[in-house]
Amino acid sequence: MVSARHEPRFKLGVEISIRTRTHGVLAGYTVDISESGISAILKIEVPLSEIVEFGFIGRVNIPAMVRQRDCFRYGFQFIGSGAAQEVIRSTCRQLAVEQSLLCDQVVPPG
Repeated sequence: MVSARHEPRFKLGVEISIRTRTHGVLAGYTVDISESGISAILKIEVPLSEIVEFGFIGRVNIPAMVRQRDCFRYGFQFIGSGAAQEVIRSTCRQLAVEQSLLCDQVVPPG
């Protein structure tokens, strides 16, 4: 099966706040991130195509669009640019290194 994704995803499990037009500020928990988007678990339904704003990594607020929903797991596409995109790119690079190092650790049998 060939993936349609352009960028690799990296595991990222952190608490986030999401500002929505329909429900105000919601708490959520991230699942993974790529340079183009992020997935998160939310307890309240947010409509597809709604523009939201992530309070992310404590440094910037990043606008994103709700692209998909599967139960409580949402997929968001980043629509920010400039400083926001640089924070995302830097975070993905750091996670790539950290997760690569974890994969390289070999556990001896037995």
